[in-house]
Amino acid sequence: MAWLVLLPLAAAAAVAAAVALYLVTWRPALPSVPVEFTITEGRGLRAAANEMVRAGVLDHALPLVLLGRITGAHTRIRAGHYELQASASVRELLQKITSGDVTLSGITFVEGWTLRQWRAAIAASPDIRREEPPAAEAELARALGIDSGSLEGRLFPDTYLFTRGSTERALLARALRAMDEHLAREWTTRGAGLQVRTPREALVLASIIEKETGSPADRRRISGVFHNRLRIGMRLQTDPTVIYGMGDTFDGDLRRRDLLQDTPFNTYTRAGLPPTPIAMPGLASLRAALHPEPTRALYFVARGDGTSEFSETLADHNKAVRKYQLGRSAGR
Repeated sequence: MAWLVLLPLAAAAAVAAAVALYLVTWRPALPSVPVEFTITEGRGLRAAANEMVRAGVLDHALPLVLLGRITGAHTRIRAGHYELQASASVRELLQKITSGDVTLSGITFVEGWTLRQWRAAIAASPDIRREEPPAAEAELARALGIDSGSLEGRLFPDTYLFTRGSTERALLARALRAMDEHLAREWTTRGAGLQVRTPREALVLASIIEKETGSPADRRRISGVFHNRLRIGMRLQTDPTVIYGMGDTFDGDLRRRDLLQDTPFNTYTRAGLPPTPIAMPGLASLRAALHPEPTRALYFVARGDGTSEFSETLADHNKAVRKYQLGRSAGR
């Protein structure tokens, strides 16, 4: 009579095996490829399965939910944007959304960009979620833990990969951490005899070097010129700070009267460093600010080919200005 007891058990086992095989191997037909779907933060397996049904990845949510419950994977669902290039089995789909095999987007922030340019690039990206209305800079800075209310110069320019739907705040927080890490590391290896006393001052100087450098080969010598000027109490007299201080009033043409118009950023009218960075410096400019090239030069002028002509005396500088910028503003 034992076979009467075993028969139902065997039948149940066979059904379970058939169901398991179905759940593992069944491949729903995709309406087209690629197919994209998004699992938002905090959503569970059933919500994820329903989203995949809406996207056409699954015909029904139940197979994925059952397999997730059977395997215990229902507790490991990863938020993000996903993309399928071909049909996948239920098991493969479950593995994809628990391993975080998300589709990444990217955005590049260029060395020397200002915060305004960063936020414009973010606003133009369809893959980044922004607050409506966008947060003011001071509010955003406070949310990122910056008491000064200014983010200028505090974000590290680089290419950042992110999942679609990431927020502007999350992206800027990553760039802020990257800049803090780079600045802290470079500060510990700084050269001797510098005219910047704090990492913040180094960041301000690096931002000026970033905007002044046309040729990478000149970067450390430009830093040397600025350190020399700071050492003797000479004003930095650098056009990019003036332009930054002019804000929206700058029309692309810097005039002599602009150099005489006092603002907190006019280094022709004010001694020392400006109150904040004027752009986001890259790693090379950070290093140049902290490792200036030894030089006796106090002046430099653009040659027009991206490089600069350096001079030790005002007389030689004026000659270089006449040679390379005849008919143009005397610049630096």
